[in-house]
Amino acid sequence: MANTGNIYIPYEDRTGDESVVYFTRDLSAAGLERIYKRISPSISGRVAIKLHTGEPHGPNIIPRSWVRNLIEKEIPGAVIAETNTYYDGSRFTTEDHRKTLEVNGWTFAPVDIMDEHGTKMLPVKGGKWFTEMSVGESMTSYDSLLALTHFKGHVQGGFGGSNKNIGIGCADGRIGKAMIHTTPGQDDQWDIAKDEFMERMTESTKATVDFFAPHIAYINVMRNMSVSCDCEGVGAEPVVTPNVGILASTDILR
Repeated sequence: MANTGNIYIPYEDRTGDESVVYFTRDLSAAGLERIYKRISPSISGRVAIKLHTGEPHGPNIIPRSWVRNLIEKEIPGAVIAETNTYYDGSRFTTEDHRKTLEVNGWTFAPVDIMDEHGTKMLPVKGGKWFTEMSVGESMTSYDSLLALTHFKGHVQGGFGGSNKNIGIGCADGRIGKAMIHTTPGQDDQWDIAKDEFMERMTESTKATVDFFAPHIAYINVMRNMSVSCDCEGVGAEPVVTPNVGILASTDILR
């Protein structure tokens, strides 16, 4: 089903190329490495790997050994990229965030907390809610972005894939995330309705995708899937979906 706003477009009337999506059932470091090679031609130069590094002891995040193998074998010199959170917790400040990174074992490669030293506004072309989005300042210093995503649920949006990893994960923790989560003048990060929240998040994603295109690629790891986001850490709901596999594409995997 395709939509432009609320208008359904019949399949025979759709235009453009079909997206090529690769899939493997091999949920392992080797499986991740092999599927990355399928979309690697779009990645070059100084590479940021955007992934959710998780709350302390988060049980469902992508295994560190898989990411380490990918960097060492295929993307030497790549930097893991994150931003601070909007909610108060173990990743709210850069100092606490770095402690959490150490607890979770993200010590084998540089980790850039992209909003550590400031923010930068990127344009949102044709947006409904925004004309620009605030992201971590250092994000724009990279040549390519690999969105390496653990697919799971999300309390506000229903599910979180590449769209959530980029839209929330690249928005800085104070300005950008507030723009997505809250209405102006409001400090309740849960006051945005689900449909509006998803639209705002998607417009944030568009700002980052447009900045990097065509040097951006997407991998979704479909394992240990809970209805909860990895931001809920050890408090996440139990895993409810069987392990499926890994998807990769140069078109966004939502």
